[in-house]
Amino acid sequence: MTKSCATHQGPERDPGRGAALALQGGGAHGAFTWGVLDRLLEEGLEVHAICGVSSGALIGVMLAQGRVLDGRDGARAAMRRLWQRFARAHAMSPLQNAPLERWLWGWDLSNSVVWRGLEATMRLFSPAQLNAFPWAALWPFGHHPLRALLNDLIEPELLADPSAPRLFVSTTDVETGEAVLFENAAITVDVLLASSCLPFVFPAVEIDGRAYWDGGYSGNPPLRPLLAALRTQAPPRELVLVRAQPARRPGVPRTPLEITNRLNEIACHNVLQAELDALPDDVALTSYDADDALLDLPISSKFNGEEEFLSLLFNAGRAAVAAQGPRRPSGHSETAAARASPLGIPPDMRIATS
Repeated sequence: MTKSCATHQGPERDPGRGAALALQGGGAHGAFTWGVLDRLLEEGLEVHAICGVSSGALIGVMLAQGRVLDGRDGARAAMRRLWQRFARAHAMSPLQNAPLERWLWGWDLSNSVVWRGLEATMRLFSPAQLNAFPWAALWPFGHHPLRALLNDLIEPELLADPSAPRLFVSTTDVETGEAVLFENAAITVDVLLASSCLPFVFPAVEIDGRAYWDGGYSGNPPLRPLLAALRTQAPPRELVLVRAQPARRPGVPRTPLEITNRLNEIACHNVLQAELDALPDDVALTSYDADDALLDLPISSKFNGEEEFLSLLFNAGRAAVAAQGPRRPSGHSETAAARASPLGIPPDMRIATS
């Protein structure tokens, strides 16, 4: 794949110390990532740089904003505020199980009448066609329902603050298929919506005349900008990866959405694994995987914003940190992939900074 590089210089940032965070997307499953980071920050994690996709990007933005305001405690509070607002917004959505449906199917929304109707509709119409109808704002996936929530939460002046961690939000250019990264001062609500744009659910997000889809298709998340940021540090250099998508899933998907979801998981995993296989020897990797927490959850649960469900995933993330034990920033983690020769950082990704 041929990629171009368009870089605009942002404010100077203190190289500092701390880990680089790679945060995968996964919709509501990102609450697992929230739990992991909450526990790590509680234990004293210092953050130097963040690259996130979809819900991982939202979490990274809130962490960065909160850290500017009040250090690690502020970061934890800001992430909690994001998920509390998400749960309150979901409480007004028709896409949730009634009491009887919850008793029968737990957190699986795929048997609800509303989900079945949406699934049938998405087989017949594209998101762009659905959003062209006058009643589009009334259906659960119409006109980017996260926009109002993000407008209230995102504070660009905090992201552009020189004390903020270096932050990358990854998107995918629809026409070229390349990863396009937006850095601190260039991050807007539209950028976050683009990074979270599942093409079979939402219309592509247009920014400066270019159309973008979910960043997971071109890197979930890309590691090279983090490795470039870590190069400013003396060893040990630490990369913390939080996987909010299962790499392995038993059984064969049956419905069109289940098939599409599994194809997305495989594609995203393979892109990431290629980068992990080429990590430099002087980068220590610690990986927190959500496979145990997510293995039995269907695609519909990615759209489940019920507070109790989010709390279960949050607690699972905190438990994953406790179970894995202390990080090893001075050496290779047992969860690290096999290393190859040091990975170069060629200018083959477009990075927008302002």
